[in-house]
Amino acid sequence: MTRTDQGRYLSNLQGEVDGAAVYDALADAEKDEKLAGVYRRLAAVERSHAQFWAQRLGREATGAKPSARARIMGFLARRFGPAFVLPTLAQNEARDSAGYDNQPEAVAAGLPTDERSHERIIQAAASKVGGVPGQTLAQLEGRHRGGGNALRAAVLGANDGLVSNLSLVMGVAGAAVSGRTILLTGLAGLVAGSCSMAMGEWLSVNSAREMGRREIQTESQELEAAPEMEKEELVLIYQSKGLDEATAKSLADRLFQSKDAALDTLAREELGIDPEGLGGSAWAAASASFCLFALGAVFPVAPFIFADGWTAIIGSLVLSGLALMSIGAATTVFTGRSVAFSAMRQLAIGLAAAAVTFAVGKLIGVSVH
Repeated sequence: MTRTDQGRYLSNLQGEVDGAAVYDALADAEKDEKLAGVYRRLAAVERSHAQFWAQRLGREATGAKPSARARIMGFLARRFGPAFVLPTLAQNEARDSAGYDNQPEAVAAGLPTDERSHERIIQAAASKVGGVPGQTLAQLEGRHRGGGNALRAAVLGANDGLVSNLSLVMGVAGAAVSGRTILLTGLAGLVAGSCSMAMGEWLSVNSAREMGRREIQTESQELEAAPEMEKEELVLIYQSKGLDEATAKSLADRLFQSKDAALDTLAREELGIDPEGLGGSAWAAASASFCLFALGAVFPVAPFIFADGWTAIIGSLVLSGLALMSIGAATTVFTGRSVAFSAMRQLAIGLAAAAVTFAVGKLIGVSVH
């Protein structure tokens, strides 16, 4: 075994141990026993893969510990619920699914097939525990519209508040105005930005919900007026997915025995709408946007509460820089990049924006004076 092979095996082992740890956390946090069983099944698959790589290294997989990223994901799942991390987890799985394709040991053991067969694993586990609703499967695959990617939205929402208010504060500071004026400007930017983000999010989600309800209502009216035509549409949809005509008609006939089941199926298959979700709560989205933007926006303005002049400006840059690096590190949960790279990239982007607005403020300040 070469040193390169050893490094690759160690990386693979760590990835599988991390996956098992996160799925175990999801199982612990999930209240639905059926879905918890699915997570345990997925964790078992990850552990079997970990054992494979551990054997290649001549050790036991039980000796490997989850990484900091996996522990953070597990904490978030337990604290905020599985839906908070599922979309990020699904994206990571999709990104890493081809990781074994060019590794001959993994190919020989069938690991690439396993990595791409989580949907079949979910279905098999679901059949053992009595079935899992389609909405739950969509959520587990990261496609549930109601849940969205809450973790990504949280990180990026805080980043928006931080970068925009840092740029605003530095722009005003560049114009050489007083510390109290900068403080007032920063606080005004915090409140205005938070309200704007909340209002925009509320309108976006609420409009999506209203549009979804209207489309479902129209579909219901069409189902009432021309049920045979709607059934024929469903048959065509199933045929387009590869079912033969007889099977498609049989399935449509069974669904149309209940109007509610027919409407639910048509909404999902024809309109692409989940009637149970409809985009989630507009008020919850607005509240989250307000709080997250305000959280990020408070860092640049906080030093001006206690200091003035260059002391406050440098304090604002230092505090904002630390916050930028923390946000960059947090993005590694769903990007998979190294913590150092992500933190420094975020810091460079944020400080570059602040430098531009400071320079513009300086020019405007000189011109006005």
